[in-house]
Amino acid sequence: MVKKFHIDSLDKRILSHLTKNARMPYIEVARLCKVSGAAVHQRIQKLTEAGIISGSRFTVDYRAMGYLTCAYIGIHVNLIASHTHEEVFEKINEIPEIIECHHVTGNYSLLLKIYAKTNEHLKKILVEKIQSIEEVTNTETIISLEEGFIRQLPVDVN
Repeated sequence: MVKKFHIDSLDKRILSHLTKNARMPYIEVARLCKVSGAAVHQRIQKLTEAGIISGSRFTVDYRAMGYLTCAYIGIHVNLIASHTHEEVFEKINEIPEIIECHHVTGNYSLLLKIYAKTNEHLKKILVEKIQSIEEVTNTETIISLEEGFIRQLPVDVN
């Protein structure tokens, strides 16, 4: 949860550099921002405590790991009186190949992003894991042919 926090121009410049390269040493960020390394460290600590940033992470190349099929799956959910969206979400969350799940407006209840090793593997996940969930009434699958780009939202430094 993001706490009330005022982001000033220095915070924005620091975030701008780190969203482009989260592994950039603080001393390099400090040099680019023309402040001390300690100032950058303190600002990052405050941004973290405020919930504006959280950690850093490595990006795994799924193709290099043998997951050659990327797909988006729209799911229609028909809730049985005793079930909730959260219960369906928990069942979806147990499927490790699903890397994103969004509650959405429009034609679907949920929109998933999934990686599978092959189209046959994708079919198996769809039939045996997703469509076997009692509340899932219909799915629509869109296979990604190629990822154009993926990026962070840029930080406006003005």
